[in-house]
Amino acid sequence: MKAIALQEYGSADDLRLAELPDPKVGPGEVLVRVKAAGVNPVDWKLAAGGLDGLMEVRFPLVPGWDVAGVVEKVGFDSGEFSVGDEVFGYVRKDWVQQGAYAELVTANVRMLAKKPRSLDFAQAAGVPLAGQTAYRSLKRVGLRAGETVLIHAAAGGVGSFGTQIAVALGARVIGTASERNHDYLRELGAEPVTYGEGLADRLRELGPIDAAVDFVGGDAVEVSREFVSPDRIASIANPEVGAHGYVWVRPDGAELAELASLADEGKLTVHVERTFPLAEAADAWRLSQQGRTRGKIVLTV
Repeated sequence: MKAIALQEYGSADDLRLAELPDPKVGPGEVLVRVKAAGVNPVDWKLAAGGLDGLMEVRFPLVPGWDVAGVVEKVGFDSGEFSVGDEVFGYVRKDWVQQGAYAELVTANVRMLAKKPRSLDFAQAAGVPLAGQTAYRSLKRVGLRAGETVLIHAAAGGVGSFGTQIAVALGARVIGTASERNHDYLRELGAEPVTYGEGLADRLRELGPIDAAVDFVGGDAVEVSREFVSPDRIASIANPEVGAHGYVWVRPDGAELAELASLADEGKLTVHVERTFPLAEAADAWRLSQQGRTRGKIVLTV
């Protein structure tokens, strides 16, 4: 199969389109013919060695944890799916090596769900990591209908999902973003507020806040503590919130199925900023590294 691979830790400049052996399909796994792979900042951070102290990484390394495609082969005891099923998933395995930037990828059945009918493959590939991160963050703070949640970086890849999921739960959403993204947030159902200096003063004018989720880092947690009790703050970027509030997503097909249901009910849309062919993964990383993407970047295979 063709895949994007790294022979050692490196950057976008080190990505190469390579010919690699097709992956073996173990018990409890299926083989997915990849149609699209989502690009996330963790992909290039991991490739640069940023998670070396946390995760086992083996080479040649094929990056990518977000996938959408078609089941091509079913392993032993993998009856949850059949050949021909359209699926999407978060394929983070026990060690990092065989990722989704490839023509084929194996996945344990617990990592996958049926692809939403309302989304194409590129849109579906943009959901798993960002969508589950947003979903778990809102669950972590116990968000309920009728409450007000503050979402930092609400227009980004994770924040746009968090905004829509919170609205679907019946919550009021206050979302921080640059002014150029305010109309976009209004379309998603949020009340936008400009981030940066003076944020706390602007938030005081918007009334009480029940919970806060941080998808950007910086001083987001510190500002949130002025309005929200510590047990109702979650962050994907600041470990200072403690073990309870720090969110690290696990592969979970049941959560993906819930996100698929929201999409098919018209409550969750996916904005794909740009797609790149697999061979141009390096350019996709360079765009991601600019940190100004609205929605998702996706590789098409």
